[in-house]
Amino acid sequence: MTLKELQAKLRRIAEVQMAQDPAHDIAHLDRVWANAHRIARDENKQAPDRASLRVLIAGAYLHDLVNLPKDHPQRERASVLSAEKSESILEGLGYSADEIDAAKHVIEAHSFSAGIPAQSLEAEILRDADRLDALGAVGIARTFMVAGTIDRPFCDPNDPFAANRPLDEKTWSIDHWHMKLLKLPGDMATAKGQKIARKRARLMLAYLRQLAKEMDTELPDHWADLLK
Repeated sequence: MTLKELQAKLRRIAEVQMAQDPAHDIAHLDRVWANAHRIARDENKQAPDRASLRVLIAGAYLHDLVNLPKDHPQRERASVLSAEKSESILEGLGYSADEIDAAKHVIEAHSFSAGIPAQSLEAEILRDADRLDALGAVGIARTFMVAGTIDRPFCDPNDPFAANRPLDEKTWSIDHWHMKLLKLPGDMATAKGQKIARKRARLMLAYLRQLAKEMDTELPDHWADLLK
């Protein structure tokens, strides 16, 4: 089975079995696979097939099979449940036992909230690929989509950029950028992932500066300091 054929099969399975929301839909899976494929090509320049594309494409399309809202009490178990659910799917697609074990680890380890260390190159690549989708132009759009889904205001109208208040991502959506998203470039496991992440984070910072101007205020220096 070619990679293109495998992608089509995995994509159809995800369309049927994944509980989708505005930020975790088929388009998200397509972008994660594109990110992972891009990083893997860079890694495989060092040695052919250093990163398994079959394992990565399985992880890209099955990592959100069990998709729980950000405020769900079992959110941190979603990746483990997705990995368990993927096993029979991959068996049906002809994956070997070793490939299934590798793909399950990739799926388990991708999640920030699960806290499972990535112990393979493929796991590092998929984690980077998934986190890249929280940055850049797509990351900005996803912030608004998630905020609307869980009914969380974008920012504090009295102090939108936390110049004189504690950061609180559970109350204000924009604070999530400071507390997590703009720190992601420094947490990337691959050189290519870090390079892409820094470029996308700079775009988000430029957006914040423009937003501050339109709100007739200034962006505090502690936001830009995150990217130094």
